[in-house]
Amino acid sequence: MSSILLGPRTAYAFTRASRRLFSTKEYQNVIASRPVPSVALLTLNRPKALNALSTPLFQDLNAALLEADAEKDIGAIVITGSEKAFAAGADIKELKEKDFASAYNGDLFAEWSVITKIRKPVIAAVSGYALGGGCELAMMCDMILASPTAVFGQPEINLGVSPGGGGTQRLTHIVGKYRAMELMLTGRNFSAKEAEQWGLVSRIVGEGEGQVVKEAVELAQKIASKGQIAVQATKEMINAAYELPLTEGVRFERRLFFGLFSTKDKQEGMAAFTEKRKPNWTHS
Repeated sequence: MSSILLGPRTAYAFTRASRRLFSTKEYQNVIASRPVPSVALLTLNRPKALNALSTPLFQDLNAALLEADAEKDIGAIVITGSEKAFAAGADIKELKEKDFASAYNGDLFAEWSVITKIRKPVIAAVSGYALGGGCELAMMCDMILASPTAVFGQPEINLGVSPGGGGTQRLTHIVGKYRAMELMLTGRNFSAKEAEQWGLVSRIVGEGEGQVVKEAVELAQKIASKGQIAVQATKEMINAAYELPLTEGVRFERRLFFGLFSTKDKQEGMAAFTEKRKPNWTHS
């Protein structure tokens, strides 16, 4: 993959300027770019459909995610949409003709889980609508930064169905059973401010077009400046906290912690600390 380092511009501007410079492949529904050498920026690109999550879009997104995850010089990934919509939901036109047999036999939404297997940290930069599948996509990321204009929700009940991409599970873990019941059984959308209060987003960024992408890239760049092995191991430990009982989780953490003692980055990090200098990570 080629690298590009752009000067100070708005996030929207550098998204446009660096399109397709991240990847050797061309995607129809995702713009893959590299605003700084250590960060991949993946922009959902179905503007006329408000970035509705069709199967072709997810195929492009998954391919770009796997490509970025395999690139040794990239330390973190940002996913974003447009100012108007991060992703307004699943593609209803695609789902409209599905029945139980076709959905079950075709393992509908199986491709949605690829993002949860990406080892590098993934940050969602959300502006505008993140509804249904869009909210589920954001929750599959490791962090969510939200524009003040962001609107979240799981309104599938209004279509006669339920969330199907993990919404009933992830949102309930985050906001609690009773609030999740109210939100998903009524289909009520909620604001960025509510999302922040309930712990769904890391923080709300300042106002301005492209600000959420700018701050997400800055956050990703800061994470990418650390040793990749320690970053990926820490991500794995935190995710295990949602799956394991406390005693098992602490045991899992301890094993990975001990494992990090065998890395060159552990030796370099501790040497740099004692010598009062910046570490030179080799990710080994």
